[in-house]
Amino acid sequence: MATAKKNLSDLELVKLNNPSKIKIGIVVSEWNKTITERLTKGAIEALNENKIPEENIVIHKVPGTFELPLGAQYLLENNLVHGVITIGCVIQGETKHFDYVCQGATNGIAQVGLRYNKPVTFCVLTDENEQQSIDRSGGKHGNKGIECAISCLKMIHLKDEVKKPSSNIGF
Repeated sequence: MATAKKNLSDLELVKLNNPSKIKIGIVVSEWNKTITERLTKGAIEALNENKIPEENIVIHKVPGTFELPLGAQYLLENNLVHGVITIGCVIQGETKHFDYVCQGATNGIAQVGLRYNKPVTFCVLTDENEQQSIDRSGGKHGNKGIECAISCLKMIHLKDEVKKPSSNIGF
């Protein structure tokens, strides 16, 4: 397990050009609400640390993790944000439903980001039990909401950087 006995969620400051102009969407699953609220809190904390104004953080709820891609798409197709953090939690049950929801959400979230050419980060916990989700939403393994917010900001910064012409390109 990659995060065994590790807290990888240190807050990090991202080099941003004019963070007060950046708008971030957060799409949150209502399913496993206790966990997703903790992840959302971590994401907002990381955005605030990186000087994203509270009024530039748009939060919308969707019924479950499977609906996250469409929620992100709604924000992006209306050009409301520079990037989206998708937050969900799917805990393994006794049926294959877990597999279908996780696969659908994973593929959908990736496709939305590629379609709109904007970062859509994946903060979906796919754990075997509730304790693992607690451990990753502010527990002993940190808060994956923080990590996904930082990833979103880094990708916004990368997009901004590669748009600038460079005389050092050798082709």
